[in-house]
Amino acid sequence: MRELPALGPNRPLKLPKVVEQTLPNGLTVIAIRRPAVPLVEVRLRVPFARANVARAAVLTQTILSGTDGRSGVEIAAELQKVGGGLNAGADPDRLIMSGNSLVAGLDRLLEIMASVLTDASYPADEVSTERGRLADRIRVALSQPSHLAREALLKRIYGRHPYAVQTPTPEQVRAVTPGALRTLHAERVHPAGATLVIAGDITPQKAIDAAERALATWNGDGKDVNLPKVPELEPGPLTLVDRPDAVQSSLRLALPAVPRTHPDHAALQLANLVFGGYFSSRWVENIREDKGYTYGPHSMIEHAVAGSSLVVAAEVATEVTAPALLETTYELGRLASLPPREDELEQARQYALGTLQLGMSTQAGLAGLAITYSGFGLRLDYLAEHAARLAKVTVDDVAVAAAQYLAPAKAVGVVLGDAERVESSLSALTAVTRMGSETA
Repeated sequence: MRELPALGPNRPLKLPKVVEQTLPNGLTVIAIRRPAVPLVEVRLRVPFARANVARAAVLTQTILSGTDGRSGVEIAAELQKVGGGLNAGADPDRLIMSGNSLVAGLDRLLEIMASVLTDASYPADEVSTERGRLADRIRVALSQPSHLAREALLKRIYGRHPYAVQTPTPEQVRAVTPGALRTLHAERVHPAGATLVIAGDITPQKAIDAAERALATWNGDGKDVNLPKVPELEPGPLTLVDRPDAVQSSLRLALPAVPRTHPDHAALQLANLVFGGYFSSRWVENIREDKGYTYGPHSMIEHAVAGSSLVVAAEVATEVTAPALLETTYELGRLASLPPREDELEQARQYALGTLQLGMSTQAGLAGLAITYSGFGLRLDYLAEHAARLAKVTVDDVAVAAAQYLAPAKAVGVVLGDAERVESSLSALTAVTRMGSETA
């Protein structure tokens, strides 16, 4: 068998041309030239912390359903004329509107976006239809183990913090009225503090001028809402959420993490990759390749405006729930107490640097990165700085970060599964608190 050639040297990250300007109405516009194809990607971020969860969910489904001058069908038809589309979504930090079009259609895309932002009407019949669809999707999600485990973990991590509940109940969704959506829109959908990213085959200043023309009538300061810092993780008994007759258990752990701007972030990112953050990691090799306990285990650092955490997730057969937890804590403890090998670190580093390059390789990826970082006060130059930090991380740096953040004693855990079959074996490993899935 021929040996694979050695990996080439790391290359400095090349950033595209970026122009930024804050408009008179308070909207920050970031224009990025990426001339690969004659398309343009648009992302709008509006701060949305503490918005009512049910109303925010319905608003994102209906904000494009009509304005004072157009129906939802007419909006879609106008977008299709420029080869484009628009959609909306929300999380506990932000409202995001995403769109794209041919470069020649950018002015029209921005005009339609502006009409939605200033004149969304939330027609009663459209709200009723979308409200019902959303309630049905939530009802389906509530039958899925991965969703239930995620909900239980969020409550365990965040307690009374607003991040603890991110999905409304079907009943809450069905109670949302068009009037409540118009009120929420009027209070929260404003340009002050918002960011618009335009990325594509554009002249940046011309794109900013187009945004200013289209969005000049969108105004208002809106409601300034800040989130409290997330609580520190409080290790304690494993939470066992009973799901009778389940053939699999959903294993979730959360560990402390740091924001992107923290000096430890690069080392922690690499420590996570060595542990379980990609396919060649120790944990995946252990419980997937060696023991066959699961198909797709993964761990990742999740960043939110009010705090960060490292989440470990795996779906395992019921009969190996306790062994899978044991191997998970073993791999965490091994990395927290013994430095990784040089080749392990270098492989993880190449993966991290490669994914940075891939994330910037498309216009959509570039726009997504720019709008995500904007919510944390960062710009694309952060990518080059982070790549340089990743390149400098040593084995000792990773060892220190792993000891600080990945020690099993610092984890909080949730297992969703058939309590009658797994509780006794889990109790042999750790203290367990049991609850029903309806109270998770």
